[in-house]
Amino acid sequence: MKEILTYQSVEICFNGTAVIRDTSFTLHEGEILGIVGESGSGKSTLLKAAMGLLGNDGMVTRGDIWFQEKDIPDLPEKELRQIRGEKIGMIFQDAGASLCPIRTIGEQIYESISAHKKITRAEAKGKALDLFEKLYFKDGERIWNSYPFELSGGMNQRVGIVLAMLMQPPVLLADEPTSALDVAVQRQVVQEILRLRELFGTAVILVTHDIGVVSALADTILVLKDGQVAEYGSARQILQYPEKEYTQRLLAAVPKLRRA
Repeated sequence: MKEILTYQSVEICFNGTAVIRDTSFTLHEGEILGIVGESGSGKSTLLKAAMGLLGNDGMVTRGDIWFQEKDIPDLPEKELRQIRGEKIGMIFQDAGASLCPIRTIGEQIYESISAHKKITRAEAKGKALDLFEKLYFKDGERIWNSYPFELSGGMNQRVGIVLAMLMQPPVLLADEPTSALDVAVQRQVVQEILRLRELFGTAVILVTHDIGVVSALADTILVLKDGQVAEYGSARQILQYPEKEYTQRLLAAVPKLRRA
């Protein structure tokens, strides 16, 4: 498989303190990579670095993050804005918090697409309803016309997936996309991520502390501990034959979801 996103010996610091150290891994086309570890291990920081969203206090101080032959830490903000959404999509942990409560879902979808290309509202609606249908959403018209507060938390999270995939980016970053959801909605989100790969060949980096979700989705797993790689390999290898005690402890939790 062709490499699409590569971290090479990456170090990330906040206010001069390293939170990610000497981290390397590669995401291939169509691959789902699960990054697991305890809270504070640096999982979400890795995703934010790929989007250029470390903020004023954060910086990639060593190494490279290569995407389509471009080193993301070296790109100016203008180029980063073009990559976000169009080339790399992101699902946040709480999509409801990132949605504007006083604007309809349809308005926010139209705004998101029009930030990258010229499009009419009718065209944007058609594109959104088509994706709703492909992901087996019921009553797409109602969702388009709804405000976030009129939808459940689980539905808002699923809308977040649609927003991230409107431009059909080749890479999707998912930051704890199921952590605030009940098991039934977790299963829907897992199936939708798998469906996106089936439809568009999307490569996914999934950050989670839930080994059960990883076991249901990931081809490859990276275990992160205190900002460093503890283990990295195929999902089968990591889940069935973990080498490190830290990984064994993570696996001791009863998974909520299992690979079919």
